[in-house]
Amino acid sequence: MGLDIVQFLENKTILVTGATGFLAKIFVEKILRVQPNVKKMYVFVRATDKQTATRRLHEELIQKELFDVLRKEWPENFNSIVGRLDPIPGDVSCENLGVHDLDIRSEMWREVDIIVNSAATTKFDERYDIALAVNAFGAKHVAEFAARCANLKMLLHVSTAYVCGEMSGIIREKLFSMGETPNGSRELDVNEEKLLVEGLMDELREKRASQEEINIALKDLGLQRARLHGWPNTYTLTKAMGEMMVQHHLKQNIPLVVMRPTIITSTYREPFAGWIEGFPPRTLDSIAVRYSRGRLKYFLGNPNTILDTLPADMVVNAMIVAIAVHADRPNSNMVYQVGSSMKHPMTCSHFRDIGWSHFKDNPWITESGKPVKVRKLRFIGSKASFNKHLRRYTLLSKVLKIASSMFGGRFQSLRADLDKKVNATVRLAELYEPYVFFKGIFDDTNTDALRATTCDNGVNLESVFYFDPRCIDWEDYFKRIHLPGVVNTFKSK
Repeated sequence: MGLDIVQFLENKTILVTGATGFLAKIFVEKILRVQPNVKKMYVFVRATDKQTATRRLHEELIQKELFDVLRKEWPENFNSIVGRLDPIPGDVSCENLGVHDLDIRSEMWREVDIIVNSAATTKFDERYDIALAVNAFGAKHVAEFAARCANLKMLLHVSTAYVCGEMSGIIREKLFSMGETPNGSRELDVNEEKLLVEGLMDELREKRASQEEINIALKDLGLQRARLHGWPNTYTLTKAMGEMMVQHHLKQNIPLVVMRPTIITSTYREPFAGWIEGFPPRTLDSIAVRYSRGRLKYFLGNPNTILDTLPADMVVNAMIVAIAVHADRPNSNMVYQVGSSMKHPMTCSHFRDIGWSHFKDNPWITESGKPVKVRKLRFIGSKASFNKHLRRYTLLSKVLKIASSMFGGRFQSLRADLDKKVNATVRLAELYEPYVFFKGIFDDTNTDALRATTCDNGVNLESVFYFDPRCIDWEDYFKRIHLPGVVNTFKSK
């Protein structure tokens, strides 16, 4: 008889950081739905007190449409099931995860069986001080907290596949060693990076810099440090640091799983197809929304680049299976890259064609009730060609500026709209350039072995904890599920 994952979860106490995040919400809902007899889930919420944390739990999790299936499946028991969620006001950027009450800390150190660290700031160009505090030192604080837990069976740390930075070819499922960088140019010292931030902050205070100047300086510093070491942005740099910190500060006898999802999209099947959250839209979705509204006709990128993406419920299923497999197995530390590029790749041009076909048949409707006509997005294959293409718009902007001054500001709004579109396109291109020219494929040997455990059972659990990308028809998924979900989410804001 193989592993019974549902039975394993019974009577377990799970601590989840970043509980109001997109992935964590789906994780919490799935656990409660498949195993309502979980003992307790401590859900960490950024809040100043218990009352605020409880309010956020209800408004941002329990009352969401995401929990409707659970509500229908357990109509009489729903309140007692969600009553197993214990909101904890906390902050991973602080020691002891920001929990000041010693009694509550002691209770968790006694009771917790499993820790899932999904707290993160996912902005590509986050302020460096914030990204360091949450993604890097947050992981350190979680590991230190885990070391105090008397009965901890394992720690699962959610990272990203793109910690690989500039690497190309087959990207192996291998943990980062402390100080390792993708380009190998020089060793990375996380504590020195923190000192660098503190030094810049002192300089800015001395100059009496405005809040906007501070924000820009700290964002620029993060991007500079990332590119120096071979990462495309502040997010992937600090997530790589998080991997280093969590394994360095975790007790050796505690099993560690590092989960590296690729680009996460809306749910494929559970609790229902097409659930997505996040505003402004995430990754692929920001491109899709701009395109559907007729605001994107050209985009920087290689049409043959593989776009590695996976629905969120599949990522969550892989997380749950990994928890059950690695619990109470010391020295079984493992990296799982959860994506599609190895088993079921989709190219940028395929995604472009799907988007064009969908929005041609299901156009965006403007506030005045008019459908937006889209044409097939054209790829521009190099940064030089992209800049050359933009010159005609910057020249037009200058012409409109002159015309506006000559005709009493008549063309001012037209020019402002053009500048806004150009700036947004440039911003998108800068942020996504590393991904639309990415030359790597994520090895999933470990993930494949994990997937096999759901079949090696008296009962086939693959239908419950599915995460094989080969079952996805990309065209059907994006046209029927994901793109309509993105549009509905955007329009509801």
